[in-house]
Amino acid sequence: MAKEIAGFVKLQVKGGQANPAPPIGPALGSKGVNIMDFCKQFNARTQDKMGKVLPVLLTVYVDKSFDFVIKTPPASVQLMEAAKVKTGSKEPNRTKVGSVSWKQVEVIAKDKMSDLNCFTVESAMRMVAGTARSMGIGVDGEFPGKN
Repeated sequence: MAKEIAGFVKLQVKGGQANPAPPIGPALGSKGVNIMDFCKQFNARTQDKMGKVLPVLLTVYVDKSFDFVIKTPPASVQLMEAAKVKTGSKEPNRTKVGSVSWKQVEVIAKDKMSDLNCFTVESAMRMVAGTARSMGIGVDGEFPGKN
């Protein structure tokens, strides 16, 4: 029989660097989860993604056990890496902080495909380009897909 779910916890943690300090400790402690057990499992599963911000969806069960799913890094983080900028623009409609090519957008879209709610790479590319636009990062050239 399936376990009864007590709740969900969403976190963004750097790969291989989970520790019981805030924000992880208080978020998991309030649900009664063994914090050190989560940190050890998370760090073991994310050794290859050291230092990258990774969203985690943690499912907590009534008996205080848990499962977690590690998602791909946010599109905004990947766009900042591709454009080689530290932060987005404070006024994205006026001030552009960098630019990316459609090839870079396509690579990010293919990486994020499993986490996005779209069916084609073209629509995923448009979503990533929209994120870039809202951050003040320009996308060079014309859209390569079908219009």
